[in-house]
Amino acid sequence: MVRVGVIGCGLSAKIFHLPFICASKDYTLTAVASKQLEPLAEVNEQVSACQPVIFKQPLELISSKLVDLVVITAPNDVHFFLAKLCLQNNLHVVVEKPMTVTFAEAIELATLAKNNKLLLSVFHNRRWDGDFLTVKKLLATKALGKVKVFHSYFDRCRPQVTSKWKEQKGYGNGVWYDLGPHLIDQALILFGLPLSLTANCLMLRENSAATDYFNVQLNYKDMHVILSSSPFVVGNSPRFNIQGTEGQFIKQGKDPQEQQLRDGILPSLTGFGYEKISQYGVLSNQTQQQVIASEVGNYGYYYQQLALAINQQSSPPVPITEALSVMKILELALLSSEQGKTITL
Repeated sequence: MVRVGVIGCGLSAKIFHLPFICASKDYTLTAVASKQLEPLAEVNEQVSACQPVIFKQPLELISSKLVDLVVITAPNDVHFFLAKLCLQNNLHVVVEKPMTVTFAEAIELATLAKNNKLLLSVFHNRRWDGDFLTVKKLLATKALGKVKVFHSYFDRCRPQVTSKWKEQKGYGNGVWYDLGPHLIDQALILFGLPLSLTANCLMLRENSAATDYFNVQLNYKDMHVILSSSPFVVGNSPRFNIQGTEGQFIKQGKDPQEQQLRDGILPSLTGFGYEKISQYGVLSNQTQQQVIASEVGNYGYYYQQLALAINQQSSPPVPITEALSVMKILELALLSSEQGKTITL
């Protein structure tokens, strides 16, 4: 059984990590580092029952000898420092996206993990969104013919800046570092690295101190991928709009797992990961339309595969080479936006 320590006990830890760690027979939650006096008070009973040792400082957890794997959910600007320290202390590491703030930092961590023969993985959980799994299936069966235009949206209705750290001025803050890694990762899984990219990462809201809007175009030989997020979208916006030589697929709404976890619905409950029929996508061509049932999402697959990888029975759920490619695109898009020009990879 893998002994797990979690650094940070905010929304990410409580919603995306702890429910899956504590529900698995492969892990035992032995330690949490959090400045909160009762970091698990708002989490479900299953998590609270784990009764981990609570440390006020991450360094205490890392040096405690109580853990084999550390999950880092702290703010982006400390990912590199904490992950490096874990690897230097012979601990496997899972880092919340983004892996680091710069590509150079990511390369250094990957090299250190390889040299120390440790597992280093990034939590790109939206590989297991039900809508994305549906898109993968459609593209694998050539249902759209040859894809020419691929729009991936992650819009929100957040017209006012909040006090959350992700929306404040800071190293690695803003929506491009928050949602960008998800959309990049999905695009690279489907199409690989582009030839070039053209990006606009902007601050559009009044008093905004960090990027709150992005529109990033990944340019391939005969296809364009557009990744975008706006804080001004009211209602149920498209998630995917995929245009091919033999049809178009439009998918509304977002995968339900995040909201289910926020509502306290555990992954073990019936119906977890299932999407409402009203949000199924529609495949259209010149003669007909077909409603496509969404695949069932499963964030828990990440931790299932991670346990096998730690025990050297399988490859990691997110290979580090793929996480590095995400970091490369993340950084080059900012450069493209700053310079106002297309960047060739």
